[in-house]
Amino acid sequence: MKKKILILAGGYSKEKEISLKTAKAVNKELINKKYLTKICEPDGNFIKILRKYKPNVVFNALHGRYGEDGYIQAILETEKVKYTHSGVKASSVAIDKELSKKIFLKNKILTPKYFKYIFKDKINKKNLLSKIKKTMGFPVVIKPINEGSSVGVYICNKSDFYKKLIKLNSYDEIIIEKYIPGRDIQVAILGNKKLGSIELKPKRKFYDYKAKYDSKAKTEHIIPIKINKKKIKEVMNIAYKAHKILNCRGVTRSDFKYFRNKFYLLEINTQPGMTSLSLVPEIAKYNNMSFINLIEWIIDDASTNR
Repeated sequence: MKKKILILAGGYSKEKEISLKTAKAVNKELINKKYLTKICEPDGNFIKILRKYKPNVVFNALHGRYGEDGYIQAILETEKVKYTHSGVKASSVAIDKELSKKIFLKNKILTPKYFKYIFKDKINKKNLLSKIKKTMGFPVVIKPINEGSSVGVYICNKSDFYKKLIKLNSYDEIIIEKYIPGRDIQVAILGNKKLGSIELKPKRKFYDYKAKYDSKAKTEHIIPIKINKKKIKEVMNIAYKAHKILNCRGVTRSDFKYFRNKFYLLEINTQPGMTSLSLVPEIAKYNNMSFINLIEWIIDDASTNR
């Protein structure tokens, strides 16, 4: 008998729309394979629905806060139900850009220079600009500590830094990071397997939310990557190492910048998208793994105590 799958989707993060697209795409594939499925929002009725439906597996299609940060994983662990993707600790560490960077650096993984900025500290303009100039220089990237999908990410020069900084003042704290030019490389890891890599050439200023999810943005996807095999092996090994040191499970996608022969790890995503424009399904397809095979692998990998 086919498994009953409860697909968690939507949620409260700024990536709700992408989560619903992921759920829809996954659900369509599972229905075609005669799975019993139900899409569920993680709202006040979620636990009631979970207990009543009694799924074999919860497919976590949530993105961003509350779905990708250990919050929903902790509930699923408490309910002792098998679920997909990374567990409580790995999810909470991976989404925290400051904490994950500290772990990367400790393990000799290159990541752009950065520091944390806390809005309530109210550092005066002159001192903050001076600190940036001293530690990394302009341009810089500013971004929330715990959002995904390039939500709230801005590239800033000295002239427009404060204008863009104000846009993030709804967050308590953010990351100010050295901007690394160069090529956008993404690597997918599937459990213990280095699945593959892809290069992105956005027509926009950088690979932002619109470049990721709007087909009109016309981001170019290049697979295989046009660099030598030794370098491809190197970036795959870095992604695998990051996946393992954070104790990630299931599928992850690591985002890199390749500049002057060096790979800079920007972040690791524990809940990569599964939409028609998503990168992990595209990498899988290139490596002879169909979309349904990828989904079924993720489901078969589900467990508790992740």
